[in-house]
Amino acid sequence: MKTMLFVMNPKAGRTTLKDCLVDVLDVFCKSDYAVRTYITQSADDAERIVSEEGNQYDVIVCAGGDGTLGNTISGFMKAGIKKPLGYIPCGSTNDYARSLEVPKKAVEAAEMVVNAYPFSVDVGSLNDKHFVYVAAFGVFSDTSYVTNQSMKNIFGHAAYILQGIKSVVNIPTYHIKVDIDGTLIEDDFIFGMVSNSVSVGGFKSITRKGVEFDDGLFEGVLIKKIHNPADLNRIVHALLTGDVSEKNMVSFKAKHVKVISEETISWTVDGEFGGDYREAEINIHEKAVDLLVIQEEL
Repeated sequence: MKTMLFVMNPKAGRTTLKDCLVDVLDVFCKSDYAVRTYITQSADDAERIVSEEGNQYDVIVCAGGDGTLGNTISGFMKAGIKKPLGYIPCGSTNDYARSLEVPKKAVEAAEMVVNAYPFSVDVGSLNDKHFVYVAAFGVFSDTSYVTNQSMKNIFGHAAYILQGIKSVVNIPTYHIKVDIDGTLIEDDFIFGMVSNSVSVGGFKSITRKGVEFDDGLFEGVLIKKIHNPADLNRIVHALLTGDVSEKNMVSFKAKHVKVISEETISWTVDGEFGGDYREAEINIHEKAVDLLVIQEEL
């Protein structure tokens, strides 16, 4: 009999896993897994339990939102765990699950886990924090973690839009130096993002074109300071159409990015608060974690 560590965030998403938890566990048991179920007690609990116990099991599965997945993978990276990871998306947006076409329904996602083959995906790190699919700063970037969880649960994506609209009232600008794989840029920017997903914040990402989850590169975009309504209109159009050639934007693919600012900048990683830094160093760890998402053996 195979062993599984099943880590569940009971507070994630508009609907919890409670209503179908027995059905999910039944899927695992029918596939001959002895399941150790752990319900997280705090924001970083998934990282702790996975890093402490993960190596004892044949497979690890987490159920929750993007933040729960990111926290679980942080446990993998912290302890050097080389076990397959399954994911049951139960959050408000589930950006990464959408990108990898993981089923929305928990039971169907559980069936994918027990039938899938591992797919090695890249993982990012922001200073000492690991993230799955996005690290960002500036306008809109704090929308997820400053939006109340109950508001997200009730209103879903509308909550992000409402909070984002508030953010535009006073757009902060940061004078930063950016090293992108050895290429130096210095300018005033209102937003920066390094991601590995076709969806961010529940919407199609501007960097969605050409995303590969195992190429050792993340896609990035920097948006320059807005000087007039024409700048704003062009940027909005670019965001909607995925046109990264807009002159007020800098787009790139990279495995190493370093951001140096004259002032402290708040970052978000996988929709959660990622820390305040004057120097932020982002590295991509190629094929670092094996996700159970491939339906046919390659």
